[in-house]
Amino acid sequence: MDEHLISKKDLLQRYGISYGALYRWKRMGLIPEEWFIKRSTPTGQETFFDEETICARIDMIIAAKDSVSLEELSKHLKPTQVSDPELVIETTYGSYRFRAGDIRRIMIGDDCDITDEVVRIITDR
Repeated sequence: MDEHLISKKDLLQRYGISYGALYRWKRMGLIPEEWFIKRSTPTGQETFFDEETICARIDMIIAAKDSVSLEELSKHLKPTQVSDPELVIETTYGSYRFRAGDIRRIMIGDDCDITDEVVRIITDR
């Protein structure tokens, strides 16, 4: 498994949050749908996240939730999310959207990094 990914189970354990809280934050727009990465594993399909990105967001949500309502926090995050251009990838398994600001790396195979070129193209549109 990729070193930079964290499983949903490990994430919930690390922060002591419930499955329900995580999906409530997703419905509210606090955690973008695109951050939920489905992967096949020997035990079936599991959900993973980019560890750095999701941990930073959960740290922010936990720190802010005592002083600001989750609804206000969601409103604060949405303008940034809406204005950020997206990369759309369509496959036989569905369509996936990624905001330019969320993209960390795009590879063709193991040795061809095209991240800079793709981000430049989608942000220059």
